[in-house]
Amino acid sequence: MARANQGAYDAGMGNPPCRVAGVVLAAGLGTRMGASGSKVLRPVDGAPMVARVVDALMAGGVSEVVVVTGHEAAAVQAALTGRAVRFVGNPGFAEGLSTSVRAGIAALGEVDGALVALGDMPWVSAGDVAALIEAFARSGRIAAPVCEGRRGNPVLWPARYFAALGRLEGDVGARAVLAAHTDDLETVPASRGVLRDVDTPEDLPG
Repeated sequence: MARANQGAYDAGMGNPPCRVAGVVLAAGLGTRMGASGSKVLRPVDGAPMVARVVDALMAGGVSEVVVVTGHEAAAVQAALTGRAVRFVGNPGFAEGLSTSVRAGIAALGEVDGALVALGDMPWVSAGDVAALIEAFARSGRIAAPVCEGRRGNPVLWPARYFAALGRLEGDVGARAVLAAHTDDLETVPASRGVLRDVDTPEDLPG
C-alpha cells in the first residue's frame, strides 16, 4: 500500500521498489486532426504515436500499462499487438478527457501511484518517465515534469489522490486537482517532449 507522505520506499530499510502503473489515455476523437480514425494511430518516426507512448512508459520502469480506449478502440488495440498492456474501454469518451482518467484509475489494482500519460504525446522519453518515478519514490509526492519553465505531462499521482481523480468531470483532465495541491508537488526537469502533443496535422513532423 502507498504510504502517504513518507515516500514510496526506503531503500535503506530494504523495502521493495514502489509500484507505479502507467495509464495511457487513447480514447479521444481528435477532431482537430481533420480526418477520420484515431489520431493516436498517426505514425511518428515509423510507429503509431500511442505505441511510442506505451514503449516509453515500459522502458521507463512502470510496473504495468493500462490503455484507455474509446474511438477506434479495435484499431488502437491492433496497433499495440505484442505489447503487454491491459485495455479498458471508455464508452463515455465523447464526454471529455475526465471520463478516460476515471476509467483508467478505476482499473488499477494495488499500486503506489499512477503515471497518467496522453496518447498524443509521442516525444516523452523513457528517461523522462524514469526521472518521474525516481522523484516519486524518493518523496512520495505528486511528480510533474518541467521544461523551459513550463509544466508538462505525464504527471505521476500518488494513490491517495485516486479518489479525487475518480471524481473528475468535463474535458479538463486533472488540472484542477493539481492546482489544489501544489504544496504536495515535486517538479522534475525533463526533455521538451513533455510539452509537445499532437492536436493538428501541423504538429506532426514533416
